[in-house]
Amino acid sequence: MAIMEGAEPFFFAGGDQGVLLIHGFTGSPAEVRLLGEFLHKEGYTVLAPRLCGHGTTVEEMATTKWPHWYGAVEDAYHILRAHCTSITVIGLSMGGLLAFKLATEYPVDKIVSLSTPIFIADKRLDMLPVYRVFQAFVPKKRKIYADIGPQYSVGYSATPLSSLSSLLDLIQYVKALLPIIKAPLLIIQGHRDHTVEPRSAEYIYDNVVSKEKSLHWLEKSGHLVTIDIEREKVFQKIIEFV
Repeated sequence: MAIMEGAEPFFFAGGDQGVLLIHGFTGSPAEVRLLGEFLHKEGYTVLAPRLCGHGTTVEEMATTKWPHWYGAVEDAYHILRAHCTSITVIGLSMGGLLAFKLATEYPVDKIVSLSTPIFIADKRLDMLPVYRVFQAFVPKKRKIYADIGPQYSVGYSATPLSSLSSLLDLIQYVKALLPIIKAPLLIIQGHRDHTVEPRSAEYIYDNVVSKEKSLHWLEKSGHLVTIDIEREKVFQKIIEFV
């Protein structure tokens, strides 16, 4: 299956401190590439895998579920561990959910949660079983970020409803894991996020048991905080934490 141009995984070799970047649902590593380039310039070794079913076709994604996506994260962790003595895992959107699961199974030094969903801002979700009877995909709008170019926002223009159901299953699974999360945690959430309800960030903060945890709000940003208008603030906050 051919990979969409710009959706390829990337690896930047640096020092012995590693950063694992996990992109979001229906997205691709392009969403976290600017962050990866920034961290690499600061001396970190950076790896961003392409999650199974992403960056190819929506039809392929429809054949995958969250354990497949998590499998790609596990593989990437082991690759990075072979090069680094410490690993910080950074997850964008659904990537944050996968980061939390990873932190319950493998040694992770720090976690950064960006726009991670616990509550999704779509009232139609209650009708998802009905929608799936009549259609397999629904159109999805992708925001254009004119100041950086389309190469940093490569993803699907439709959502496979079967995969969306699996995402909801993943959310419920990770909610049960939050009370055992102990690693230092930075949560970043935009007030103008129309994909994830911002109260998701507060839920995560309140339910993890990490002794070192902080929640940083962005006043002007939407969902993809790694490429939105306040991305430089996000990068700086992350480098201070890491």
